[in-house]
Formats: sequence, C-alpha cells, structure tokens
Amino acid sequence: MPADAATATAPPTTFHAPTHREIRTILGGLMLGMFLAALDQTIVATSIRTIGDDLHGLSLQAWVTTAYLLTATISTPLYGKLSDIYGRKPFYLLAIGLFVTGSLLSGTAGSMYELAMFRGLQGLGAGGLMALAITILGDLVAPRERARYQGYFLAVFGTSSVLGPVIGGFFAGADEILGITGWRWVFLVNVPIGVLAFVVIWRVLHLPPLQRVEHRIDWPGALALVVALVPLLVVAEQGREWGWSSTRSIGCYVTGAVGLLLFWLAERRARQDAILPLYLFRNRTFGVGAAANVVIGLGMFGGLATLPLYLQIVRGQTPTEAGLTLIPFTVGIMSGSVIAGQTTARTGRYKVFPVIGTMLMVVGALLFSRLAVETPFWQIFAASVVFGLGLGLTMQPLVLAVQNAVAIRDMGVATSSSLFFRQMGGTLGTAVFLSILFSTVGGNIRDAFARLLPTPELQAALTDRAVLSNPANAAVADAIQGSGSLPSLDDSSFIGSLDPRLAQPFLEGFAQSVDLVLLIAACIMVVGVVLTILLPELPLRTVSGIEGRLAESEGTSPPAADPDVETPRTAGGPVTAIGGVTATVADADAARREAAAAPGAHTDLPER
Repeated sequence: MPADAATATAPPTTFHAPTHREIRTILGGLMLGMFLAALDQTIVATSIRTIGDDLHGLSLQAWVTTAYLLTATISTPLYGKLSDIYGRKPFYLLAIGLFVTGSLLSGTAGSMYELAMFRGLQGLGAGGLMALAITILGDLVAPRERARYQGYFLAVFGTSSVLGPVIGGFFAGADEILGITGWRWVFLVNVPIGVLAFVVIWRVLHLPPLQRVEHRIDWPGALALVVALVPLLVVAEQGREWGWSSTRSIGCYVTGAVGLLLFWLAERRARQDAILPLYLFRNRTFGVGAAANVVIGLGMFGGLATLPLYLQIVRGQTPTEAGLTLIPFTVGIMSGSVIAGQTTARTGRYKVFPVIGTMLMVVGALLFSRLAVETPFWQIFAASVVFGLGLGLTMQPLVLAVQNAVAIRDMGVATSSSLFFRQMGGTLGTAVFLSILFSTVGGNIRDAFARLLPTPELQAALTDRAVLSNPANAAVADAIQGSGSLPSLDDSSFIGSLDPRLAQPFLEGFAQSVDLVLLIAACIMVVGVVLTILLPELPLRTVSGIEGRLAESEGTSPPAADPDVETPRTAGGPVTAIGGVTATVADADAARREAAAAPGAHTDLPER
C-alpha cells in the first residue's frame, strides 16, 4: 500500500494521559531534584563556620558560597534554552549527575580552595534542578491543572528552609558519623537522594520525540552573560568586606556593565536562537513578571536573610532551634500554595493570588519590623505565617502566568528566566540588606549604650567585681569607660558570654538594625504589589506543553494565550502522537472532552 494511503487509513493514536498516581510518581522524582537544590542553600550556611575551621580557611568561606551562586545563576537560563532545543529529560539527568558529583567531591575536599571549586560544580547542576522541574511539569500538565500540582514544589521549598538549618546543625555538631567527619555529611547526604532522583526520572519520565528543529547555540551570548554576572555577583558577595567604593568594587561594576552591553548586543544578533530572546520582553506578561520576580526576590530573600540572625544573636537560639522556630513560615507557604493551586484549577483565575500575596508579604514584613529583644514568640509565629502565606500565594502563580503567556516553544527559556530574575533579586537583596544591617548596627549599639548607661542595672554591672573579673565582660566594660573599643561583630559569639546587663545594649542595637532592614523590605514589596496589579490575566491554555509542541510539529498549534503572540490556532480534535509513541501528557479531562465531542470519536483515556 502506498505510504499516503496507509497514513490515510490508519486511525490516529490518541494521547494516553497519565493518571493522578502516575503524575505524582513523576513529580516525586522532580521534587527530589528540587529538594537537593533548595536544601543545599540552607544546610551549608549553618555549617560553614565549622567547615572553615576544620579546613583552616575560615576567611575564605565567602568564596565557597560565591562559587556555588555564580555557577547556579549563570547556568539557569542555559538549561532552559538548551532544553527547548534538545529536550528536557537529558538535561535534567545531567543536572542531577553534576550536582551529585559535585556533592561527592565536596564531601572529600581537603582545603577551602578545593571546596570552592567542587561547590562550583554543584552549582552547575543546581541551576537546572529547579528550573527544569517546573518546565517539565509544564510539559506534562495544562496550565489550569498545573496550578494544582505546583503546590508540591513550594512545599519542598518551604520544608527545605526548615530542615536545612536543623540537618546542617546536626552534622556540623557531630565529630564523626560512620567514621567520617560530621560536616562532610552536609554534602554526602545529597548522594543517595540524588541517585534515587536519577533512577526515578530515568524510569518514569517518558516524553515523546518531537520534530528536530535546527538551532545554533548562542555561545557569544553565554560568554557575555558570564562576563556580566561574574563580577556583579562577586561584588554583591564581597562588597561589604572590600568596601562598596573600593577600587576592586568599581572594577567589578565597570566589567559587569560592559558584559551587560555585550550580552544585549549578542542576544539582539542571535534573535530566536538567543539564550534570553529579547522579543520575550515585548510580551507584557513576561516583562511585568520579570520585574515582579526581581522585586519579590529582593524583598523575600533579602528580608528573610536577617531573621535567622535575629533568632540566633538576639534570642540566643542555635541554628537548629532557629530552623524549628520558622516552621510556621513553612505552614504559611504550604497553605498559600494549596489555596492558590486548588482555586486556580477550579476557576481558571490566577491574578488575584500574587496581588493578595504581595500585600500579605508587606504586612508580614511590617510585623517583623517591630521585633524587639523580648518580643513574644507567638508574634514571631504569627508574622511568619502571614509572610509565608503571601509567599505561597505569589511564587507559583507568577511562573504559571509567564508559562501560559509565551509561545509553547519558549516555555523552557521563559520558566528558567523567571527563576533567574528571582535569583538575581535575591542575591542583590541579600547583599544590600546585610550591608545595611552591619553598617547601622554599630551606631545602634552605641546609642543603646548611651540610653542604658544611666540605668541602675547597667551601673550595678559596671561596679560588680564578679562581672569585671570575667575577661569577656572586662573588654566591654573598658570600652564603656573609654579605655578601649567594643568587640567586633564579625564574630558575634562573645555576646552569649556577656553578663545579661552588658549584653542588653548589643541585643537592642542588633534588633533595631533588623527592624530597619525589614521595614525597607516592606517598602520594596509595595512595588511588588503595584507590579502584580499591572500583570495581565489571560485565559489559561487547555493543552499541555507536549500537546502544543506536537501540534506545532504537525503544522498546527494551540491558541496563543497572549494576544501579542501570533500563533496559528489549532484545528479541533485530539492531537495524535508521532511515530506511534504514546506520550506521557496530562489534562486528561480536557482531552477526554475534546475526544468525546468529535463526531464518531471514541477515547480510551484512563479514568483518574
């Protein structure tokens, strides 16, 4: 039979959408990968001092963090673009492999220089773990159903923010575990989790082959992005130590600005092959979403970076106790994500959630800005729930809006770009807010001493021989009496050894600086409220990413969600698989309705 005749007589193969259980199995593998990346950001922070002491390089600890941050941030948009061209699964497996290899090597590091290099390898994997997980979900599930499942990802984010300090503190405090130095398990614990994630994704994630489209890789844009981001991220991490107006800092500013100009020129020349296509910014949803993600990253990561410091320095908690204190924060995140996901799935409306969410984040930051030395813990818990609830209502709907608004072929680069802008905002916010914190805390402590010096309590401490005989107290007493200077806050552990009456001005001064930072964060989040109000709300697509790309490869395409995106509308009826491959795609309800509505059509889609 001629090929054309065979094609005409063969019945089309409809998609067999996975059941809810099958989707959860795939999500399990994706969430394991996300958990690795999210946990690593907090578990290392609580143990880095122990690591630096053991490797005799405490002064180099900032470079260990910077190396990871650099490679993770730079690789995020690369994963998105390359996965749009060559497919998601290979690059997600590559990201897991790089992260696990970097973790294993980090656990065997013999110096801080080696650890910084191996952490950079970890970051190369981390850049794809979160971005590709969200993108793969977009491939499998149509936007309206997607909102229901994205709450799982935020649950992973919130859980890791609590477990990280707890696990990191446990490992850092253990001399040996199974014959291996305790802090090395901070990295080695990633290995079995990563291997499990690799196996799960390898076995259960089956995406259909798509028509190969030839693209040239935007190497000039990638190189220019490195030139732009490396100096800017380095100065963000090191600027407080160098001085923001020092020669090295100015050199970083100039180099970064030149790199940004080169990146813009390279992306303009590359057009559709660009790592970050400039035409995406003509899409109002993408442009507003990018700005909103930067602002939310500023307020969220920058503001929250000071809370653990407040709990550990002002309230005297251990890193483990501080992590447990922030459990209500995770409760708020999970509640907000469930509310937003379930309601969006039922109604198809999503804009209201980031608007309300950013408002709640403003309220939460204002509540945090009233923290004092003796603030009741129930008030801290209440503020944590409010801020976490706002975060849960905001983060995933913003990503969903961007995914829904861009052309399906650009979903990978659009998703990774959203996370890239959020990460950049968080990096900038952390640097700026910690700089504000430590530049104001000295003056606030001196003001607190001036205010409390006439009080009977402090006067009694200064005349108590038992207090003055303690070397830790003597240094502060000498500074108060003008014969010395106050101890440096680069190592704040001395505060816990002071007499409570002498420690009180330090605690009040630090609390006032934390309040200032969180008040600024609240003001920044007001800008986020305005941006989310400006965010367009478009009808959610009823096809998944795979369905849309297969339709495009057959010469049709689904309706464009954004009126600015000119995409031919697809013909009705079920989409057929290519080469007889049964695809793993979702939105079974929509597919079943479409198949049932076609004249004489039947469907064998499984019931959920």
